[in-house]
Amino acid sequence: MKTDFTDSQRADPFIARNEDILKSCVHCGMCTATCPSYQILGDELDSPRGRIYMIKSLMEEGRAPDENFVRHIDQCLSCLACTTTCPSGVDYMHLIDDARAHIEENYKRPFMDRYLRKVLAMIIPYPKRFRLAMMGAGLARPFRFLFGGRIRAMLELAPKQLPKQLPIDKPQTHSPKGERKKRVAILAGCAQSVLDPEIHRATISVLTKLGVEVVHPKGAGCCGALVHHMGRVNDAHDAAMVNINAWLELEKIAPLDAIIINTSGCGTTIKDYGHMIETDEARRVSELAKDISEFLIDIFPQTDAPEKLKIAYHSACSLQHGQKIKETPKELLKRAGFEVVEPFESHLCCGSAGTYNMLQPEISTKLGARKASNIERLKPDAIAAGNIGCMTQIGAYSRVPIAHTIQFLDWALGGEKPS
Repeated sequence: MKTDFTDSQRADPFIARNEDILKSCVHCGMCTATCPSYQILGDELDSPRGRIYMIKSLMEEGRAPDENFVRHIDQCLSCLACTTTCPSGVDYMHLIDDARAHIEENYKRPFMDRYLRKVLAMIIPYPKRFRLAMMGAGLARPFRFLFGGRIRAMLELAPKQLPKQLPIDKPQTHSPKGERKKRVAILAGCAQSVLDPEIHRATISVLTKLGVEVVHPKGAGCCGALVHHMGRVNDAHDAAMVNINAWLELEKIAPLDAIIINTSGCGTTIKDYGHMIETDEARRVSELAKDISEFLIDIFPQTDAPEKLKIAYHSACSLQHGQKIKETPKELLKRAGFEVVEPFESHLCCGSAGTYNMLQPEISTKLGARKASNIERLKPDAIAAGNIGCMTQIGAYSRVPIAHTIQFLDWALGGEKPS
């Protein structure tokens, strides 16, 4: 794509960072075939190609973001299916992240939109606050019919009952069963520890059974993905630095073989810390970051499943598109003795996308129902996924039981049956 910037415009960091990305787009339109927002809305400006063109025009004309520009950028899920499809290797992820940061800095949203985003950023990344909010939402859930739009969408997603907190979420070291073969840190996270602490329990159970020492470091927390995708750059960098410092402190004690992440949306962001922060320390953390499936593929044994279940595997966008990990989780489930099937349109987002299902409920609802329908056609006994957001979203639209991939693997090694 031809760009037309003056030398003075190129002095703008926003333009300097993104001109090469704009030039790499050849406007072929292959991205439209896999873009979920374009599939639902059918508007060229709600495709990656259309958004790239809008960003380019905004830069060239030196305009501030307006309502139309913001609407189409907001309707992007950042699922990154376009990056898997793109034959030119356009770095859409960093372009759209930069566009969101530009909006946050240069556009004043309507009061309610501004207020809601601030509330989400102040609550979800903090487990204690989020737990209290979920308890309140659970009480209000029976009255959700009194509300509309975003408020109703949030109440629909709230669990009827929160699971109990588990002691494994506290900073500590989990010793391996038998000889220590590897040493890893684990991402503490935020929302997942409230919504489904069993995922952490199962992760630690599997790793320690396979001779891995697991360290839950003091001080680490939210990865920063949620605020990063809302364009709140400083908040995202602050969260990243807290984790970087906590994890590298562990390396001073003894080398780490990996930083284990069992929420794929977080994994995509942590693997990008080196780009976000641009320090040797941040790059070291990005190198160490591994999705739990990525780490287990070399050490998980062949075993017999406790029950011969047909499992529909949902490939989270952040895993298959963001981290380019698609076959590994399926291979692990097969190695554990389960029959694995994958639904039609497996490349298409379920509509969760961080806070998207709360901020864009109409589009999200259509995608969630579409995903659930495609899964249920397979008549599976259960669904496996590698991201808590996807599990919550699909669980709202499907009657089929859903659990994290690691919970099935733990079960196969003699652990608890996924609840």
